[in-house]
Amino acid sequence: METCTVKTDFTRTERLPIRVFPQPTDAAKVVADEIAQAIREADSSERHFVLGLATGSSPVDTYDELVRLHRDEGLSFEKVTVFSLDEFYPISPEQLQSHARFLHEHLIDHIDIHPDNVHFPDGTIDRENAAAYCSDFEAKITSAGGIDFQLLGVSRIGHIGCNEPGSDPGSRTRLITLDRVTRIDAASNFFGADNVPRHAITMGVATILEAKRIVLLAFGEGKSQIIRRTVQDDDHWSIPSTFLQRHAAADVVVDQSAAAALTRFARPWSLGPIAWDDAMTHRAVIDMALRSEKAILKLTEADYNEHGLQDLLADHGSVYDINLRVFRRLHATITGWPGGKPDSRKEAGDRPGHRDDLFPKRILLFSPHPDDDVISMGGTLIRLVDQGHEVHIAYQTSGNIAVFDDDALRFAEYAADFCREFEIRAEGLDELESHVDEFLRNKNPGQVDSEPVQRIKALIRRGEAREGARCCGVPDEQLHFLNLPFYQTGRVRKKPLSQDDIRLTVDLMRRVRPHLIYTAGDLSDPHGTHRTCLRAVLQSCLQCQQDDWYSDCQVWLYRGAWQEWPVERIEMAVPLSPDEVKRKRNAIFKHESQKDRALFPGSDMREFWERAESRNADTAAKYDTLGLAEYAAIEGFVRWDGQSGLTV
Repeated sequence: METCTVKTDFTRTERLPIRVFPQPTDAAKVVADEIAQAIREADSSERHFVLGLATGSSPVDTYDELVRLHRDEGLSFEKVTVFSLDEFYPISPEQLQSHARFLHEHLIDHIDIHPDNVHFPDGTIDRENAAAYCSDFEAKITSAGGIDFQLLGVSRIGHIGCNEPGSDPGSRTRLITLDRVTRIDAASNFFGADNVPRHAITMGVATILEAKRIVLLAFGEGKSQIIRRTVQDDDHWSIPSTFLQRHAAADVVVDQSAAAALTRFARPWSLGPIAWDDAMTHRAVIDMALRSEKAILKLTEADYNEHGLQDLLADHGSVYDINLRVFRRLHATITGWPGGKPDSRKEAGDRPGHRDDLFPKRILLFSPHPDDDVISMGGTLIRLVDQGHEVHIAYQTSGNIAVFDDDALRFAEYAADFCREFEIRAEGLDELESHVDEFLRNKNPGQVDSEPVQRIKALIRRGEAREGARCCGVPDEQLHFLNLPFYQTGRVRKKPLSQDDIRLTVDLMRRVRPHLIYTAGDLSDPHGTHRTCLRAVLQSCLQCQQDDWYSDCQVWLYRGAWQEWPVERIEMAVPLSPDEVKRKRNAIFKHESQKDRALFPGSDMREFWERAESRNADTAAKYDTLGLAEYAAIEGFVRWDGQSGLTV
């Protein structure tokens, strides 16, 4: 995100105080420090401090920092009382997806808090006793003196706690029916939407607003639109998070990605004078052209005036010169030779690429899951192979948790039948078949797979990855299945990235010695795997930066499975013909376990091939609208700057 100087007051558009940090870890440290300071002040006054806790991915780094402060700096929780915001219903506190278990694993079990001071909504109470139980929970909060500091996350539809759209600002702790979108968003944790409870016990909006201090955390581009609405729209029952505008000591803490849709970042020139550099000019002119649905070279002085860009004209002269400069910069992103074009193939007007003298190149494509390569950059992958480059694909994780149980059972039965048909003796085969059959037929909703079942599911996805890569022309010997250790939990929640993950990645880089690295920058992946895999690649690049081969290497970030790069950020646009779109689709189809219905679809219920084609076609349509050549589809890439993203 480019920085700019806006000489105006953000309160023109922002109704809630908001603090923006470069990375989630930066934000977490500041919030944890504030909580720690408040706890110490309360302790010095010999009074208890009451802390409201949220679950989800947003507060995890804050909890990690609080644990560190306790362990390394002596922060005591002996006089702290905690209340959890909400809990699924029905659910036992020991179940993997329980909010109580989440908070124990991330915070409670690692600090010196007294068990009697820990209060979680009980997901096992009888339905007929729910109302009385919720009233008692409210009374406990009141008896404790009210909540001093309430942490919140926010869903993409704006619920806080489990107060879904339609919740009354006067609501109290209660049993609530979960919104369909909420259940879809929770599907990954429960290994399928059908396993997500339909109800939850939650503090009410009024309960939350009575806290003396409130901080809402949100990170990642997937939260950018709801943060914009929470901070900039009027408060309304359809977006419960907007009720925080009524609180005198509530603010929002986000990273740059979650802040991206705020006017001050999305269209800062609309708020007042700014410093116009080339990057900001590029953004503003493309934004104006797309809003006007006009080609860049057709923009007029009237368009600039109507879109508040008079200062740009004053600073940089004629409309013609600005339009032409932006058009040329955007046109320069288009290339049909993403790996570079050798002199023997160049034609008049071709622009130089990265080290065109190195041809063919060695290319290393990192795919977080076994299908991200073909979903997100399948067309470019096909182009690189067809143009003669040595392409390697590194599948960073097995992707085994995304395989349906029925598929695992079918493959296990096939393997057993195959051995019997051809009279192949395999020790333990009958026992394995019996275990898989018994385990899967008696598996509880959300239960973690046994180790043999996990391995079977990993084999299914490995076979699909091979078939998808073969469709693109990549030979088997250039496929690398890393199985990074952080992923090997059998659960949606993974282990932290470790040196073992980095070592495996570095070792592969040094074997391949690539001239080009492609890695996923698709950070809206709701499960966090893409984020961790990106960090593994970028930290490995830092370890290799003194190697002789690395000076010739470029790192490119692709997207597509969960989102696409906006046009103004694209630095390399690879156009696809209709035939290449079909070849890409066929490669995606080889991932049969993800076909028709993915186990973890996220917020977009379309199949992955439909999402990819739609996003690629939309990017091409925007280039066409802006006055460039009309293509069937475009895959966009952004070059890594060598620093950002290391702590995503």
